[in-house]
Amino acid sequence: MAPPLDLHTLEAAATWYVRLSSSAPNEADQQAWAAWLQASPQHARAWARVEKLQSQWAGLPAEVTLTTLAGVKARRRAVLKTLGLLLAAGGSGWLATEHVPYQAMLADQRTATGQRRHLRLSDESQIDINTDSALDIVFSEQTRLIRLHRGEILVQTASDTRPFIVESPQGSVRALGTRFVVRCEPSFTEVCVLEKAVELRPLNHPSRVQRLDAGQQAHLEPNAVGAITAAPAGAGAWSQGMLTVIDWRLGDFITELSRYRPGVLRCDPGIAHLRLSGAFRIDNTDTILENLSQSLPVTVRFITRYWATVEAA
Repeated sequence: MAPPLDLHTLEAAATWYVRLSSSAPNEADQQAWAAWLQASPQHARAWARVEKLQSQWAGLPAEVTLTTLAGVKARRRAVLKTLGLLLAAGGSGWLATEHVPYQAMLADQRTATGQRRHLRLSDESQIDINTDSALDIVFSEQTRLIRLHRGEILVQTASDTRPFIVESPQGSVRALGTRFVVRCEPSFTEVCVLEKAVELRPLNHPSRVQRLDAGQQAHLEPNAVGAITAAPAGAGAWSQGMLTVIDWRLGDFITELSRYRPGVLRCDPGIAHLRLSGAFRIDNTDTILENLSQSLPVTVRFITRYWATVEAA
């Protein structure tokens, strides 16, 4: 069995792909590429992977297929995106777009587990990005578009003649001069309005517009908008590093807390029904777990530093 391709070789293949695709290559480029290709069997294997994926790249977004590029930064970004696709295809030699979340993997803005970020956009709008999230920012002369692939954001829009739209896998949210939270779940997108209003449009029925006003939330699904309910207390508090809960089940609290903690965090089903209220600093999940026993008859068993279970005391 041939040894796995190393990262340096794959990056070189990605660089050559971008270089040859971004403009009409001259004869010197062609000769240099041919020399690189023939210099090592590993180079040939890496380029074979590029060619194997090219038929599927036609179905990927234009910013990934990269037929044209401008500037050094754009070229480097293109190399990294192409490299990501080559790495994703490594095990099987092919990339099934319905199985590999390439949009999230190659997103412009990403956060790791436990990480949060604050962005000020070119129009002076602001976005807070929660833990384990991925999004693309696509501004044009006609629209201000955020593509949320995974995770959660809090948006504060600035005044502008262009519409401000957040797209998720289940539909779109149009801001009406507002502050709101959008959270992607596997089968729905949760939208919570903190100020003013938004319009929700299901992916498969964009003409079915549902307005949400301040203090309301709803689930956006591909075919419909769910029931409108009152926004929970503390909605969006994560942007200030807080998790606010009122009479939550312990099991639900631990599930939510696990979003901010690397590794595995579980709750024994036998105590999941216990109720909990409070405001917790999510930047230190260890402290939260240590303090649970002060308000509930529970203990935390650490199997490893990154594997913990909340159990009955």
